[in-house]
Amino acid sequence: MTGWTGKAPGVDPGTPSVARMYDYFLGGEDNFPVDREAAEQVGRALPGVAEVARANRMFLRRAVRHVAGRGVGQFLDLGAGLPTQGNVHEIARSVNPDARVVYVDNDPAVTSHGRSLLARDEGAAVVQADMRDPESVLGAPEVAELIDFDRPVCVLFVAVLHFLTDEEDPAGLLARYRDAVPPGSHVIFSHAAIEERRNAEVGDAYRSASAPFTARTREQVSAFLDGLALVEPGVVRLHEWRPEGGEYVTDAGWTAVARK
Repeated sequence: MTGWTGKAPGVDPGTPSVARMYDYFLGGEDNFPVDREAAEQVGRALPGVAEVARANRMFLRRAVRHVAGRGVGQFLDLGAGLPTQGNVHEIARSVNPDARVVYVDNDPAVTSHGRSLLARDEGAAVVQADMRDPESVLGAPEVAELIDFDRPVCVLFVAVLHFLTDEEDPAGLLARYRDAVPPGSHVIFSHAAIEERRNAEVGDAYRSASAPFTARTREQVSAFLDGLALVEPGVVRLHEWRPEGGEYVTDAGWTAVARK
């Protein structure tokens, strides 16, 4: 690692972290040997997983620019992961210089590192909270300070709901955040879509990590967005959502942007 030691209260260097594994897939250095080992196990089950992570990141950039271009200046990024190049606040501010962003993650490594990077940024903050508890997220002081719920908000569920089991009701969770934001708000969404025969293998690789893994069908993830109006082209593959050229082509993920 460079620039980050991983030393923060609650950081467990012996258990793979899905946030640090994602950082590794993106070519980052904020990860431990145990994260790299687990990530490489995923890579054996799903060759090209690093390209999938990059395709997801490219979708994020396109989607945030679109939403910011629609006049939305407030973003709530759930399960944000470790800070990496081209964060949501940087992308949004390339369109709207006054955009405000709150990052939410339950990983202490994320919050520790993120807070150090954003210490001088009055328009962005990091909250350590579990997105499965909307009341704690929406009631956090940083959220109250930066997000005005009388104005449209963009809530991001980017590559996070596949770390919730069916028993944890990801559709119901998304609905609770949807109901908390006013009309004109948006949801940016991506979710794993893996061949059934590989799903178990990838799930095994995440079994010892900080969260489980459940890939889902297009019909399942489309149901998560009930009550919202899908922005064209609807629920599509990672590389198919308003491509700009140079996208990584992959069938391993679903994406959508939707409006309330």
